[in-house]
Amino acid sequence: MNQVLVILAISALTWGTHRLLRHRQRKRAAATPLTDAQRTILHDNVPLYRRLPDALKAKLEGQVQTFLFDKRFHGLQGVEIDDEIRLTVAGTACILLLGRDDLEFAGFTTILIYPSTFVSEQRNHDGLVEHVGRPARLGESWKRGPMVLAWDSARHGAGDIKDGHNVILHEFAHKLDEADGVMDGAPVLEQRSQYVSWARTMQPAFDELQRNAAQHVKTVMDHYGATNPAEFFAVLVETFYEKPRQLDKHHPELYAEMRRCFGVDPIDWHDPALHG
Repeated sequence: MNQVLVILAISALTWGTHRLLRHRQRKRAAATPLTDAQRTILHDNVPLYRRLPDALKAKLEGQVQTFLFDKRFHGLQGVEIDDEIRLTVAGTACILLLGRDDLEFAGFTTILIYPSTFVSEQRNHDGLVEHVGRPARLGESWKRGPMVLAWDSARHGAGDIKDGHNVILHEFAHKLDEADGVMDGAPVLEQRSQYVSWARTMQPAFDELQRNAAQHVKTVMDHYGATNPAEFFAVLVETFYEKPRQLDKHHPELYAEMRRCFGVDPIDWHDPALHG
């Protein structure tokens, strides 16, 4: 019995030491400045980065370093992982973390990169009949599992910050959504009281988008957001960061909730007077 206790104590000590060491390594990574070459990639491939005020730009760089410390990229179908891929994905994803220190992309470490659109097998059950589909995908977020991205779409979406389509923001929004264990369109909010306001705002907006999608009415948000609450949130994230003025104009209540959720106001970043 004593021997068992000793083994358990040693295991606990080893695990604690490992966690402490990793914590120190993460802090060291966050404090390591990006090289000029790395900043150039962010500048060229992540337009939102170059529009940030200096304080947020510096914060993003630290978050990018932590992200790259935590995550492992793997190329598929001939993709060779390089700094352009790693920094484009990390720089775009970490935009979502800028306004809240409590947000993080936890629960997974692997990011799989396809060169272009890939096929994903899906199985759905209708009564006793199993339907197997193989839809084409630009990105995919597996619950508590890998992130999968098509590089050509990821790069194009990150580079155009006005079209409301950004597969990196979309898929990493799913990761924030599932942080509480359920991918239901409600990310972890800072205060419990926010959930009431969130539900009162999001449900009517989701219902409205579903009606507009069914009637083929043009909307600020892509109709894909009408699929389910999880996709609604992911599309809303894309719209919030890439079409903030339009979202605020047509859905000010949605914009206010997102601004409170993420702790930033992207309208400031899109102001041409600040960026020439």
